[in-house]
Amino acid sequence: MAERFLLAAWILSGWLILSLCLERQYHFVNQMMNWTEAQSYCRKRHTDLATIGSSEDLNLLFNSILSTGYNSDTWIGLHSKINWTWSDGLKRSNPEYRNWEKTDGDPDFISASQFCVCIGDSGGWWDYNCTAEFPFICNKGTQELPEFVVVNQSMSWSNAQRYCKQNFIDLANIGNSTENQQVQRLVPTGYWAWTGLYRSENIYWSDQSSFTFSNWDRVSNLINSEVICGTTSTEREAKWKFLSCETRLPFVCQRVMERVVKRVVRLKLKASSSVNLSDPQLKTKLLQKLQEELQDKGQSPPPLKFIVQPDGKVFFKEDKKKTEL
Repeated sequence: MAERFLLAAWILSGWLILSLCLERQYHFVNQMMNWTEAQSYCRKRHTDLATIGSSEDLNLLFNSILSTGYNSDTWIGLHSKINWTWSDGLKRSNPEYRNWEKTDGDPDFISASQFCVCIGDSGGWWDYNCTAEFPFICNKGTQELPEFVVVNQSMSWSNAQRYCKQNFIDLANIGNSTENQQVQRLVPTGYWAWTGLYRSENIYWSDQSSFTFSNWDRVSNLINSEVICGTTSTEREAKWKFLSCETRLPFVCQRVMERVVKRVVRLKLKASSSVNLSDPQLKTKLLQKLQEELQDKGQSPPPLKFIVQPDGKVFFKEDKKKTEL
């Protein structure tokens, strides 16, 4: 009988909600350090460099910095790994060959949205938003001995990649200045064309929080390095950008605390008249089942407990007449 009672509670356990909320406190540190030094400082004295996971966090951090009167670049916990890769994955004899357009300071990663590379009719390369539509250059030779062809249709980078793989070999892998000149001659005058160079997003928070909220600035940043690190400033309304991690700046640490949000939920259960609802073992088993069910649904609540009524009881019989009324 007890197991039947527990089964009824199992079915209704979805009504019970307990959750843990993270509360962040931000601390501005007016000491000039590079990003790695700032991270180490925050981990020793607080929790970590600042994570901003919501608009509420953003406002709290903004006000924390604003109250100090400081308005220039400040380190936060953002960082990104740069892993430029060719679409065909081939390691050429000079895999690190690059011909970035120097006049515009590329790659500049404007708004942290430029993960694909195009070539202009001057032969220079730009990082750009992968959803933009341009003509593109395919390889119709072999991976080791490429022969380039232009496809004068405007497509996004991923669609251009798919087209090249279906009709030729792949998007162009440019391994040296000679090949770059060959590709340059194919680019329609006044246009850009996609090449096969791209990189993964690889944007992280120092404390390993999920990257789900953003507040990017549209300023250009020189990022021709393996790792770049994030800053914010009240002067730019707490928007974010990347700089060289070796730059020496003040920074914001965070201290994270867990706050339990409790909700009292009334469970309506059906049990046989022979079940002793005051049995301590029965109530313990019921709480264990509820706890397990919540964990299976991805929640991590603190230990559950029943609310004891003034008469000392946890459960009471429902008055059917009142319910019908």
